[in-house]
Amino acid sequence: MKNYLHFLAHQLKGWPQQNYYLFFFSLGCQVMTLVNDKITWITVITFIGTTLGVLCILAINAAKSVNGWLGILSAICFIIVGFSAKNYLSIGEQLAYVITLDIPVLLSANWNINMVSKIRKFTGKTWVVAILSTIVVYLVSGYLIGALTNDPRPWIDAISFSISLTAGVICFLRYNNQYFWWLASGIFQMVLWGITFAQGDSSLAMAVNSMVYIINDVLAFTISPWYNKRERARLEKEEAKYSANLNTQA
Repeated sequence: MKNYLHFLAHQLKGWPQQNYYLFFFSLGCQVMTLVNDKITWITVITFIGTTLGVLCILAINAAKSVNGWLGILSAICFIIVGFSAKNYLSIGEQLAYVITLDIPVLLSANWNINMVSKIRKFTGKTWVVAILSTIVVYLVSGYLIGALTNDPRPWIDAISFSISLTAGVICFLRYNNQYFWWLASGIFQMVLWGITFAQGDSSLAMAVNSMVYIINDVLAFTISPWYNKRERARLEKEEAKYSANLNTQA
């Protein structure tokens, strides 16, 4: 257990500096949003969820598997917020992250060990499969959530859900192309929660959180080891050194 906690602490280190800057920028925005709004148990849960959620996506950006625990904890908060706002597919989205990404990352030894060396790219076939999967999930989920619930925004909810679900699967499979989906997901989540806020069903914090996600996705194309070869090489060297130290201690 001591070694595992040391591993998790190590996973929070060595990120690109821009990731830390973005986290503190996001934290400042969320604190201002919290104190400027009426403080209720929902706004507090939203604040906790958005803070953990930003840490989670920054960990993914840095190819660090601590995103598993951060994702599960933030998902619990976002499920409560989504239910309160009647954005029911946002609940499904969080459950999908937990099932397809967070839990598998925590259970997969291969994902947790020197992950940056296992990054890969789409082929023509995987592009087609990913796009068609997104469209099918969008059509099915949009129809079902509109027919079976009182979700006031079923098709906007569905497009965010379908893109995010596909992104989670692509991420776990270690394709860097995930960030095209994450970027689209951030844009549609900002639209969804912006409309939800305008209709009086949520706080502005969720829309602000989506904006931070978009900034993170743009950063990923430049400084993240998923795309930046120099950063990938640096992290590979760092992980090799960390593994050697563990072996020496053992």
